[in-house]
Order: sequence, then C-alpha cells, then structure tokens
Amino acid sequence: MAHAQSQTPIHQWVTTANEFQGYKVKQYLGVVRGITVRSRSVVGNLGASLQTLVGGNITIYTELAETARMEAYQIMVSHAAELGANAVIAMRYDANEMAPGVAEILAYGTAVVIEPA
Repeated sequence: MAHAQSQTPIHQWVTTANEFQGYKVKQYLGVVRGITVRSRSVVGNLGASLQTLVGGNITIYTELAETARMEAYQIMVSHAAELGANAVIAMRYDANEMAPGVAEILAYGTAVVIEPA
C-alpha cells in the first residue's frame, strides 16, 4: 500500500512558512515556479473604468488577479510534483508589469519531500 502522505494532493502541503509543524524536510529539491502572463481585455478595461466611477472594489480586476494567481500557483504545484516533491515551503507571489496592461504573475517556493518528525 502506498504511503498515506503520497496520496495527499500536494496543494494541501504548500505554505509560506519555512516548515510544517510536526514534519521534517527529508530532501530539498530546489526552487519551483509557476509563471503566467495576462492582459486586460478592451471589454474588461471598459467595465473596470465604469466601476471606478462609482468607487469600491473593481471586481473585474479582482477576478483577473485571482485567476492569474491561481493559474501560476497550479503551474508551480505541477512543477513541484514533477520533481517528486510532496510539499512546497516558503511559497510567495510576485507580479511585474511587462507592458501597459500586460502583467507577469509568478508563484514560487522550495520543493521538498517531507515526512512526519
């Protein structure tokens, strides 16, 4: 029978901390990252412009940011799994504007193999 932890999806073992309480790092596999590049559509820009007139949360941009982060996160998790990791520690997000209206979203962390301490 396979080890119970190996059957647990890796996304349940991702943290911004440097460790999981009660677990030890058995092996460090290196930095993993997920990158996506997104642009705002003309329709999205128009809708967001209208939302700025009334103030508050600009939901069109919020949804775009959330979608981009989720995509970058999933790519990072897939990269970690390909390396044989069962966890990612020290996970972070970063974003950079590459051109007007075009943003790079990056999720990165350290792929590791953990086991109960």
